Amino acid sequence: MTASIALGQSLRVAPPATSANLGPGFDSFGLALEFRDELRIRTVQHTQVVLTGEGAENLPRDESHLIIAKMREYWAARGFAPVGIELQAVNRIPHARGMGSSAAAIVAAYAAADALLPEAARGGTEAIFQAAAAWEGHPDNVAPAVYGGLSISFTRADGSFAATQVPVHESVRALVAIPASGLSTEVARGVLPEAVPHAQAAANSARAALLIHALSHEPNQLLSGTEDFLHQSYRAAAMPESTALMQKLRAAGIAAVISGAGPTVLALVSNSAQLAAAGELVGSFDRDSSVSWRYEIPAIATSGVRVEVL
Repeated sequence: MTASIALGQSLRVAPPATSANLGPGFDSFGLALEFRDELRIRTVQHTQVVLTGEGAENLPRDESHLIIAKMREYWAARGFAPVGIELQAVNRIPHARGMGSSAAAIVAAYAAADALLPEAARGGTEAIFQAAAAWEGHPDNVAPAVYGGLSISFTRADGSFAATQVPVHESVRALVAIPASGLSTEVARGVLPEAVPHAQAAANSARAALLIHALSHEPNQLLSGTEDFLHQSYRAAAMPESTALMQKLRAAGIAAVISGAGPTVLALVSNSAQLAAAGELVGSFDRDSSVSWRYEIPAIATSGVRVEVL
């Protein structure tokens, strides 16, 4: 017999933005940023959806909304019948910009669905992570959205996913330069080659290892540590403005990378002078660019998705 979800439960859910890859950590490194969507979720008889903020005009306002559909799937997988969901969402994470908006949505959906189950039926954080990573197909954005901070994640031989968190040095700060127009992940992935030369893979492995050391212990190595050999050069033609901004920042000694699949550019800095210089360079680039740019300076999010019972 199918169990029922109790009506009248209310939650506040806040998933962070995330930046994946961080240069050489392709499909494995991710950083949570204190730039959160805010959701109010209540179990009711009939579904209602109210959306504001980023991308709201293009999203469904019925049961086909991704968050509602995935909450119901999560319940069904655990033997619970779906109920109506009242969703009020303030979307702050830009869509199609390489800042993990889809990972944030799916993690929020599974975290909310799990919290609304009876306590004995909940899967907890690990179940949320596994379900979200399976939906995304790779865990680089999902892991920091679930756990916060800096994550190294990978797929095990059996198809399940694993993630570990690495402490971030207290002096490391992030700046994200966000263009007015987006780029789909499918387009960004479509330009990647099926194989790369062994020498490139070896060079990338060295930089990825150096980047973890730089982020956790020696931030003055960030510029060298963020050098990538696997994906950014292949994607350059799909996002020429982003590539030009990244190169301008790197030429000034600032560790800049394409955030996720782009086209947002992430700069990682170790002091206030670098942070100010990065902001000035983005501002000057915006004045000369055919694309409008803005930048944000979010804190690194030490916690992942937040779920508060109301």
